[in-house]
Amino acid sequence: MARIKGGMNAKRKHKKVLKLAKGFRGSRSKQYRVAKQSVMRALTESYRGRKERKRQFRELWITRINAACRLNDISYSKFMYGIKKANITLNRKMLAEMAVSDEKAFSKIAEIVKQNLK
Repeated sequence: MARIKGGMNAKRKHKKVLKLAKGFRGSRSKQYRVAKQSVMRALTESYRGRKERKRQFRELWITRINAACRLNDISYSKFMYGIKKANITLNRKMLAEMAVSDEKAFSKIAEIVKQNLK
C-alpha cells in the first residue's frame, strides 16, 4: 500500500493562516512561519479587546452619570444607592443615555432619588 503524504493538509493549513494574515505588513503576510505567530497574537489581542471594550463602556457610562449627578447636586454613589432604594430598574447604559440626551428626565429621576434618600 502506498504511503499518503500530508501535503494537501499542510497546504490547506498554510492557506488558512495566510488568509487571516492578509493586510499585515511585509513577511507577516507572506511567510507561513512569521504569519502564524502574527495571527496567533492578533487573535489573542482581539479576544482580549472584546472583553476590554465592555469594561471601557461601563467606565464611560459611569463617568456620564456622575457628571449629570453633579449637575443635580448629588454624588454618583448616593445616586446609585437611591436608585436601588427607589426600585427604579434602569441600567447604567440607559441612565447614561438619558444623562446625555434627555436632561429633564434625568433631573426628575435625580429628584425622586433625593426624596428616597431622606
